Amino acid sequence: MTDVVLRVRDVRLKRGARQILGGVSFDVTRGALVALMGPSGSGKTTVLRAIAGLELFDSGTIAIEEVTLGGGATASAPTLRQLRRKVGFVFQFHHLFEHLSALKNVWLAPVHAHGVAPAAAEARGRELLKTLGVEHREQALPRELSGGEAQRVAIARALAVDPPLLLMDEPTASLDPGRRAELGELLRRLTGEHRTILVATHDAEFARYATRVLRIQDGAVVG
Repeated sequence: MTDVVLRVRDVRLKRGARQILGGVSFDVTRGALVALMGPSGSGKTTVLRAIAGLELFDSGTIAIEEVTLGGGATASAPTLRQLRRKVGFVFQFHHLFEHLSALKNVWLAPVHAHGVAPAAAEARGRELLKTLGVEHREQALPRELSGGEAQRVAIARALAVDPPLLLMDEPTASLDPGRRAELGELLRRLTGEHRTILVATHDAEFARYATRVLRIQDGAVVG
């Protein structure tokens, strides 16, 4: 039996008279690296935000393992707490805390949002930074990091509570071709460790690193 981590079923969303999502449905299996492709305004980022519980949708369901979000209602606090352990989100512009070191950016949420002991969270943070090749930058502030380094710190932060699903929004937007290739190889390595990654992108070259490509057009997945 296929191990499905993410199930999206008939998700619909309107803003006023404008249809943003018009019945999006797809599955993502464990260990997959899936590229969700489409032009600007096609709904890619909205899909990611809905999966992460950051965007309410009108109807349909989204299930991440045993946690289910339903359309038309705000998720309960317990459901959102469960969701935060299931989904890591790497935003397009990283959104690192500018006054905190790279290491503290990684371990802050596990301590304050999930009750992890500071020593354990810091050890986990160091391990992730090492895995991602930026352990030498652990004391650097975000403004002192290159774009590629900041992105790796953001990935480490998203993985800090070891979620089964990692979402990434336009991760190559500010990277040169060499850094794009490095990121593609890094994500492949992460999926080899049984992580599951869904990437919203319009970058066809980068999408070649994916194990599967989904295309979204006019608010619906068309293949």
